[in-house]
Amino acid sequence: MEALDIARWQFGITTVYHYIFVPITIGLSFLVAGIQTAWVRTGKEKYLRATKFWGKLFLINFAIGVVTGIVQEFQFGMNWSAYSRFVGDIFGAPLAIEGLLAFFLESTFLGLWIFGWDKLPQKLHLATIWTAATGTLMSAYFILAANSWMQHPVGWTMGDGRAELTSIGAVLTNSTTLVTFPHTITACFLTAGALLLAVSAWHLMRGNQEEVFRPSLRLGAWVALIAGLGVMITGDIQARVMTEQQPMKMAAAEALYDNTESASFSIFTIGSLDGSEELYSVRIPSLLSFMATGSPSGEVEGINDLQREYVQTYGAGDYVPNVPISYWSFRLMIGFGALAMAIAAVALWTTRGDRNPRSRWLWIASISTVAMPLLANSFGWIFTEMGRQPWTVFGLFKTEDSVSPAVSTGEAATGLIVLTVLYGVLAVIEFGLFIKYAKAGAPDIPPPADNDDADKPLAFAY
Repeated sequence: MEALDIARWQFGITTVYHYIFVPITIGLSFLVAGIQTAWVRTGKEKYLRATKFWGKLFLINFAIGVVTGIVQEFQFGMNWSAYSRFVGDIFGAPLAIEGLLAFFLESTFLGLWIFGWDKLPQKLHLATIWTAATGTLMSAYFILAANSWMQHPVGWTMGDGRAELTSIGAVLTNSTTLVTFPHTITACFLTAGALLLAVSAWHLMRGNQEEVFRPSLRLGAWVALIAGLGVMITGDIQARVMTEQQPMKMAAAEALYDNTESASFSIFTIGSLDGSEELYSVRIPSLLSFMATGSPSGEVEGINDLQREYVQTYGAGDYVPNVPISYWSFRLMIGFGALAMAIAAVALWTTRGDRNPRSRWLWIASISTVAMPLLANSFGWIFTEMGRQPWTVFGLFKTEDSVSPAVSTGEAATGLIVLTVLYGVLAVIEFGLFIKYAKAGAPDIPPPADNDDADKPLAFAY
């Protein structure tokens, strides 16, 4: 393997690992804020216990997410210095805004939320978690703006052999960002809803703390179902924008080699690995054309025609991404998300009124739901990034030109091994803590203390 291949593997591994925590952090921050709001408005102890329980899981996830996210950014200077030199003037701007504005906002107010229990007035304390949650949205927007520029570069000009920023407004209002952001955020809520559903189902299956976990289960199921519908709607819009900007990615998603009108969408295909020869498939007529163009009879460009077009536009080269990975990651993304929605709908139906599911298999399915949006998110990003290849910045800068020229194969391999081992250790710690506190259940709330300790220093609330 060459340094380029190792660098790609390292970035892929660390990115997928880091993104396990991101959607949970974003979605769960708002759900915790919503549950705490219910406590402040009603004064019911079950909501306070639920806030403390889900808040602790949120904090564990947030801490590991921060650590893994820092490593992500260092890679741009380590393995991808040529890319950083070429696009740093543009790509670095939204990332700098994210760090200086959004991340500091969420971390500062999260600190106030952690240490402010019984020290801040209830409503002011509630405002801190809502502000921290808003900070996670802002972080997501600026990071997605940077990524969207790689998918569809705008607001730039070429100067001195590198891309230079001409309009930060154009970068932040990129049409790709405007469709990617709602799709990503609804997926975050789907992920957080599935987490509430799964953990609550585990406790209810054992008859634990029904007064806390039954409302949490139904909240999680409702959020997962509604957010899942949002993912479908925003994904449909995003598919059309993607087809307009990166038609090769959509062609690879269906392994479509020739221009086709009323193109069908294959749910499952048996044939050659790259999809060029098909033996058997299960298809939905005209669905691909509808996804790509908004019309069942619309024409979808094929891989062969686009390859010839790109050669004329960008020069000699292979502009076809990895078709098997694009094809299957696209379907696994959709499939796991749809399965999570289906289980959420069944959970809502079987727990309506005062009912509880009688089937142990349904409980087990509900518990397994936690993994489905995480897998859907991972396959979605794999499709997004690998479907853009061979470009780091589409139509502008290739991946093979982006790697650090001074990093040897041995150095790249050392980085890959060290970070993979380190992330493995962090995974054991993270999942160990998460499972430990998830199993512990909601804490009991002690009776109110006197006011004699009003002058005591702030203490960690958990």
